[in-house]
Amino acid sequence: MAPRVLISDALSPAAVQIFKDRGIEVDFQPNLGKDKDKLAEIIGDYDGLAIRSASKVTPKILEKAARLKVVGRAGIGVDNVDIPAATAKGVIVMNTPFGNSITTAEHAIAMMFALAREIPAADASTQAGKWEKNRFMGVELTAKTLGIIGCGNIGSIVADRALGLKMKVVAFDPFLSPERALDIGVEKVELDDLLARADVITLHTPLTEKTRNVLSAEALAKTKKGVRIVNCARGGLVDEAALAEALKSGHVAGAAFDVFVTEPATENPLFGLPGVICTPHLGASTSEAQENVALQVAEQMSDYLLRGAISNAVNFPSITAEEAPKLKPFIELAEKLGSFAGQLTDTDIKTVRLTYEGAVADLKIKALTSAAVAGLLRPALADVNVVSAPSVAKERGIVVEETTRAATGDYESLVTLTVVTDRMERSLSGTVFADGRPRIVDIKGIKVDAEFAPSMIYVTNEDKPGFVGRFASLLGDAGINIATFALGRDHQGGDAIALVEVDGAVPAEVLAKVQALPHVKQAKPLTF
Repeated sequence: MAPRVLISDALSPAAVQIFKDRGIEVDFQPNLGKDKDKLAEIIGDYDGLAIRSASKVTPKILEKAARLKVVGRAGIGVDNVDIPAATAKGVIVMNTPFGNSITTAEHAIAMMFALAREIPAADASTQAGKWEKNRFMGVELTAKTLGIIGCGNIGSIVADRALGLKMKVVAFDPFLSPERALDIGVEKVELDDLLARADVITLHTPLTEKTRNVLSAEALAKTKKGVRIVNCARGGLVDEAALAEALKSGHVAGAAFDVFVTEPATENPLFGLPGVICTPHLGASTSEAQENVALQVAEQMSDYLLRGAISNAVNFPSITAEEAPKLKPFIELAEKLGSFAGQLTDTDIKTVRLTYEGAVADLKIKALTSAAVAGLLRPALADVNVVSAPSVAKERGIVVEETTRAATGDYESLVTLTVVTDRMERSLSGTVFADGRPRIVDIKGIKVDAEFAPSMIYVTNEDKPGFVGRFASLLGDAGINIATFALGRDHQGGDAIALVEVDGAVPAEVLAKVQALPHVKQAKPLTF
């Protein structure tokens, strides 16, 4: 029996034809996504669901989806899909992460021109019957410095277009290698350097805890007087209230925003201010982009339903049903080792090395490596997943190396992750015991034995008497309960490590007190 696909949002007729040409039965109901009850009523008859943003794939919908194998989102955002519920149901969720790149980059360039020449205000004035030729004195973009915060897929396209405009381009991106920066013709700089030098700043980074308010009041104060700011990436990257004050004071000459902290944005601190241009999240709104993502999602879903091939999945690696039971705990181990390293790494990553020893070396290590790289990059790049991680790493010039060898130590299987940056090299090792639970067994050559937990504190210190007591007392005085406490050291009086599982999040002020303890070199919160 041929697979059946339901399209519940407006999608290009060309996508419908792709399904038909591949022998898939397709039901095109472009307005169904707005009626969640009707969608829930009929979803049980379909193997695939193709959507845009109107359809909400909730646990209720998934509960009724007895046959559903794949949800395909034409676009990058999957906020309207309950990913954990889909994963628990065994439903693959795919998106099309690169179909909107050119369109979004072009919108940022258009906003930059509109700011430089005050086009919206000049248009409104002229159409109102005024002829205020002397009022609208713009600036040239040629020879100006463009600062790009986030130089991945979209940011690198913006850089290419800006270089064509004869602008000087500097970029801040911890995951952009010097080699990749050279290839695309930009100067890689630190954030403070970018703020001090840029005439125009444009943002092209995901919204994560590390990037939230990357342009804060403090950061805006470091910018050149007269800077112009463009945000076509995500609301929340810029402190909107702080930017409003900087615009009112004249320090910032203008701002062009396509995205806002709260959307739909019916009111905002930026609205009504001189020199501000706002558009209603139009970054992906071109006919070409809509066509591209529709065709891509139809091809991806067809490949999966007919051949089992998985591409751009956000919730599952490419593995077969036979491999899954053996591979699953090692995927979890690899991803958590990557997450551990990613939460500790703030500098540029040049190389990632994965070494697989023993029985694990006979499994599909590509899936494990993808999981490790995804965990490593996710603290800074929220949208990265086990499928997209290798291409995201390659895009940023990160070299990923894999080595397999026979077991040489105490463990039947051992996975070692090594991260190399310009400043350091850090290795972590882990294994999976008979109970199926991933454990970390070595950090920087120091033996430990700990399970990964939702909330942990990682401390490196000098091995001195009394440290453990002071550390535990500090946590106790702060009302933080210790669940487990793993210790390790390289030799007496040398470097030591404490890896502590605690109940709940660790307040910043408590972490600061830990950092201030005698002999502590580093104290970091970890979440898994």
